[in-house]
Amino acid sequence: MAKLLFWISGGFIVYVYFGYPLLLWALQAVFRSAARQQPVEPTVSLLVAAYNEAAVIADKIRNSVALDYPADKLEVVIASDGSKDATAEIVRSFAGVAGADGGQVRLLNYQQNRGKMAVLNDAVNDLRGEIVAFSDASSMLSPDSLRVLVQSFNDPHVGAASGVYRLLKKDQAQLGAQEDLYWKYETFLKVQEARLGAFTGAHGSLYAIRRELYPFPSENTINDDFTIPMRILERGHRVAYEPAAVAYEEAHEMEGFSRRVRITAGNIEQLREIKGLLWPPRPFVLFCLLSHKTGRLIVPVFMIIALVANIMLRGQFPYNWLLVGQGIFYGLAVLGAIFSLRPKVLRLPYYFCMINSALFAWVYQALRHGRAIPSRIELDRLGNRPPVG
Repeated sequence: MAKLLFWISGGFIVYVYFGYPLLLWALQAVFRSAARQQPVEPTVSLLVAAYNEAAVIADKIRNSVALDYPADKLEVVIASDGSKDATAEIVRSFAGVAGADGGQVRLLNYQQNRGKMAVLNDAVNDLRGEIVAFSDASSMLSPDSLRVLVQSFNDPHVGAASGVYRLLKKDQAQLGAQEDLYWKYETFLKVQEARLGAFTGAHGSLYAIRRELYPFPSENTINDDFTIPMRILERGHRVAYEPAAVAYEEAHEMEGFSRRVRITAGNIEQLREIKGLLWPPRPFVLFCLLSHKTGRLIVPVFMIIALVANIMLRGQFPYNWLLVGQGIFYGLAVLGAIFSLRPKVLRLPYYFCMINSALFAWVYQALRHGRAIPSRIELDRLGNRPPVG
């Protein structure tokens, strides 16, 4: 039994991180179905939900109005979620310059802090563009990112499209290089899924939808960048992925254990969407969602099973050597949590264990609050972070 558990657990981990990417690459080579892209210039509303973003909001606005997109077809809308700092005042200063009616830059100033999803639901009703592009306050967009992203909407079957984000100042963050490697790996997976017509989410740094398709998710939704595109996909539309539409984030913005807990909670929440893929059947989408998102959730459990089974099999060949290998791996993870190991490749075990241990922090939060999906604000408090930004 111990041998069976060990090989099932180890095989599953290998499949999720190595076997699935290879299988995905092979499938898209046979069943490739990419969206048709042609230059188009629909009217666009670039929507940014912001909470206490005074430190970055001016740079975000300057970056947004400087995008290579016709000014008469672009509005930049900042939705302040009850900010307690100078966020609203800063946005007003830009709106005043743009014109008496707000012009290209508009402020939606909500007095009460309610969370990102509530803000997006209210703000969408006040937008003017045919396409709504969502972006984070801390994300800076490449000049052609919006123009490249909206090309996907030339295809009438496309209801949503995602850009990609890249990390800046990787060397100034403790795990910047590891985070950058992880997202390059994730980008590869998403490109292959999109080619199958099975891409199921988006990058919150930059994604866009047709405004009339906005699904108005529950205010307790954690991952808007998954739920919104997924609901659009369930209604029979495609979700495109455009790696040439780039948003930049500083590496330190993407670090932090609390962020990993929020991602895990969002992935748990995403399991609710599986029923929408059963009928009408969406086999490729269901396969990718189960292998990618659901598989990642289960990996931490299988890591523990593999370790315990390996300990039970100690002294037997080849399990004694496999146990030594696991010991070295987890030993490096512990050292990586304490010291800044060199070379940087030695920090990978710590990064891998950190992102997977987020599941157990989610379990703690769920038990503490007595429900399967703690609210976004409760999860943010785990790391003392604001609910929006």
